[in-house]
Amino acid sequence: MASLLYRLGRFAFRRRWWVAGAWLAVLAAALIGALTLSGPTQDAFSIPGTPAQKAADLLAERFPQASADGAAARVVFAAPDGRKLGDAPYKQQIGTAVAALQRVPQIASVNDPFTSGALNDAGTIGFAEASFTVEADALSDAARDALAKVVDEARAGGLTVEVGGDALDAPVEQGFGELIGVAVAAVVLVITFGSLLAAGLPLLTALLGIGIGICGITALSGSVDLSSNTPILALMLGLAVAIDYALLIVSRYRHELAAGHEPQEAAGRAVGTAGSAVVFAGLTVIIALAALTVVGIPFLAQMGLAAAFTVAVAVVIALTLLPALLSFTGRRVAAGRIRRRRPTDPGAVTFGLRWARAVGRRPVTALLVGVIGLGTVALPALDLRLGMPDDSTAAPESTQRKAYDLLSDGFGPGFNGPLIVVVDAAAGTAESAAGQVAEQIGGLGNVDTVSDPVLNQAGDTAILTVVPASGPSDAATQDLVRAIRDTDGRVPGAAVAVTGLTAINLDISAKLGAALAPYLTVVVGLAFILLMLVFRSLLVPITATLGFLLSVAATFGGVVAVFQWGWLADPLGIDQTGPIISFLPVILIGIVFGLAMDYQVFLVTRMREEYVHGTPPREAVIAGFGHGARVVTAAAMIMISVFAGFVLAPNAIIRSIGFALGAAVLFDAVIVRMTIVPAVMTILGKSAWWLPHRLDRILPNVDVEGEQLRHRLHDASADPRAQAPETAAV
Repeated sequence: MASLLYRLGRFAFRRRWWVAGAWLAVLAAALIGALTLSGPTQDAFSIPGTPAQKAADLLAERFPQASADGAAARVVFAAPDGRKLGDAPYKQQIGTAVAALQRVPQIASVNDPFTSGALNDAGTIGFAEASFTVEADALSDAARDALAKVVDEARAGGLTVEVGGDALDAPVEQGFGELIGVAVAAVVLVITFGSLLAAGLPLLTALLGIGIGICGITALSGSVDLSSNTPILALMLGLAVAIDYALLIVSRYRHELAAGHEPQEAAGRAVGTAGSAVVFAGLTVIIALAALTVVGIPFLAQMGLAAAFTVAVAVVIALTLLPALLSFTGRRVAAGRIRRRRPTDPGAVTFGLRWARAVGRRPVTALLVGVIGLGTVALPALDLRLGMPDDSTAAPESTQRKAYDLLSDGFGPGFNGPLIVVVDAAAGTAESAAGQVAEQIGGLGNVDTVSDPVLNQAGDTAILTVVPASGPSDAATQDLVRAIRDTDGRVPGAAVAVTGLTAINLDISAKLGAALAPYLTVVVGLAFILLMLVFRSLLVPITATLGFLLSVAATFGGVVAVFQWGWLADPLGIDQTGPIISFLPVILIGIVFGLAMDYQVFLVTRMREEYVHGTPPREAVIAGFGHGARVVTAAAMIMISVFAGFVLAPNAIIRSIGFALGAAVLFDAVIVRMTIVPAVMTILGKSAWWLPHRLDRILPNVDVEGEQLRHRLHDASADPRAQAPETAAV
């Protein structure tokens, strides 16, 4: 591996114009594809095969006139204190508003609260249900503006008017947070390298890689229904890893220049050694992301594959375009310092060396402090509650949240989460079957109301709307869903299915719970094999995996404390707390595992390199840590800053993912990889690199530490008649 990458680095260095031109051509092609082939993204979550989704599909088939897939707006009216909506002036205002709603572009139907019975018993709160002909993602700006205008005009008459539903939800947009993250990353790079030129190269290659990745994903949206969060997650991960991978190679290139090598040779050696770590680090991230396809949820698979694509682009750019750019800069990448520094003393004791020696002197203490500290942070995860976003999780000052609260006050907590019961029977028998089902449901308990059945034209399907006495996210409502599903088969010739928000949440939890074990098996199994190849050890991959479990537990604890309990919510700009997004844990497990293995490869590769070159085990840990600590620290700070920038995003899902990934990198890089791992490696000593002889013979030697490359280059320099490594291998 190292020899192959060495030749690749030298080739890209020599053919800089060809390589740079090829990448610009790829960027141009991706940009043209994005401009000509792109389509709209969507916010709807569809999970084929679940009971709730099957019920929704049946509704779409049997009740096409219901616009089940269209956007919805529930316009809620509340009378002033002491007044009722039926009072003449307010009734007239509501009638005017309903008439105006019917003229809104793309509207399908509007229900008048007075004729549809959508008033509470006190007559103080009512609502008009408006449905659209298109999904919320395809709703035009003209339709949204017209809806907002109707609401504003209705408010002018003294009524309290709020709007729930997804019709007013603006499409997901990227804010300025990521720009702040990139700016902080630039500062870290300048401080790390002390050179604007050296700091600019990782940023340049990262922006090019992100441009290619995002444009490619955007072009794909024209033929595939992509979630609106898919390109944002790809941007988040691609930007962070691209900067880190380039940082590692540029740092090694400067090291090789300082060792006296010519620029072309330094580029080859940098790509051959640091590039090997980049390849295997990237592979672990790609495996973790691509394995999201195992979960069986389409939008998660899309997010994983799209992010994996951007990571793969980042790896290839770091191995090819970066050495070509280094050819343009030559030795200047090691010059141009912002302030003069004293020449680096090879024997100088850096902070990394001092830290490694401190951990080496008290490895058991360092291990216990790290484990106990992360365990303490992980404690809030015991209270983890999962759910899907709805109007109850909107910002307190938003019209969606106010509409939700008004309906809860006027109609009861279960009104915002009705259960849609679908009764499928033979033609002409659905009405009687639905009546029997309604009677059974009414006797279950925790039921506020059961509507009269609504039949389709064929008379073979009926809809019952069940309003629970408890809220949508309450455990009692979930129990009610299970109880209604248990009634299936009790009425001869009729099948009973349930959909709705609570039913969907139940199915998502069940789907994720069933998929988590095989997902972890695939991710951890493949990554374990990969790490065993890299380090030729059994214990190092095991310690890496155990460290990941600590990191992800602490990450869940931090997410619960901030987004569920509200700790530090104000400083972080979190305006609403509540249950954690249902699919967030499985996304975090995959991404955090990949990033954790990144730092494991970056740091432990240098330790193994020292050990393979003859350094005793304990000193190899200290020396390897001393060499890699500065770069790993900078890489972690860059990732944290990039992820933290997304905490400022307007989308709640992106905010929670950005915070979680930033916290995960902090816990994993600083505590696990830079404290617990060197402590464990010191305790294990030589046994850390133990591999059974039979397994040692079977496994291929990928030479990630560059030992074979070093010997070949040494032999070539000792014998002038010997062929250069890249020529001999052709």
